[in-house]
Amino acid sequence: MSVILLTISALVIALDGDSDNPSGGYKWTYMIGCLLTLLASLIYSLQLSLMQYSFENIIKRETFCVVLEMQIYTSLVASCVSVIGLFASGEWKMLRMEMEEFHKGQVSYVLTLVGTAFSWQLGSVAALALIFLVTSLFSNLISNLSFIVTPVAALVVFDDKLTVGKIVAMLFAIPGVGFYMYKNHLDGLEVQRARKTQG
Repeated sequence: MSVILLTISALVIALDGDSDNPSGGYKWTYMIGCLLTLLASLIYSLQLSLMQYSFENIIKRETFCVVLEMQIYTSLVASCVSVIGLFASGEWKMLRMEMEEFHKGQVSYVLTLVGTAFSWQLGSVAALALIFLVTSLFSNLISNLSFIVTPVAALVVFDDKLTVGKIVAMLFAIPGVGFYMYKNHLDGLEVQRARKTQG
């Protein structure tokens, strides 16, 4: 039930009319982009499950060093693919212009990129640690908490609009998280009862 509610919450955010919709010939490209984003989300969830499978059945070592190694290797592969894509597409030629046109200045542009990279690495290590310590489903659940936290933070920090789509997404995400926590609580009680009957 919690997975269904969180999926609906993600779909509502994706279909929220607050984003700028392109007109004319770009509508088809926009739809392909939306579908590819949804596919990327599904692949990310599959990746979390595959990492949990790797920890339990392939690596079979329970140390935090394993978590860091997993993050280093996946980040190294992702960085190589990104750099190859950057040069193959020719977009590297536009980096200087993009930096110069950044509204807060070139230093802010570089700091934004470095800060984003650093925070993504922290988030990825935290997601892997949650898979290692709990389950991939719990890690994905914590990632989906952003559907609740992000709109509120954007409202407070950036004076962002709280649209109907964002409110609906939050209303689906809150019970989704609640159902998962309640099911986890029931599973814990069941384990405790089983230990008492064995002991």
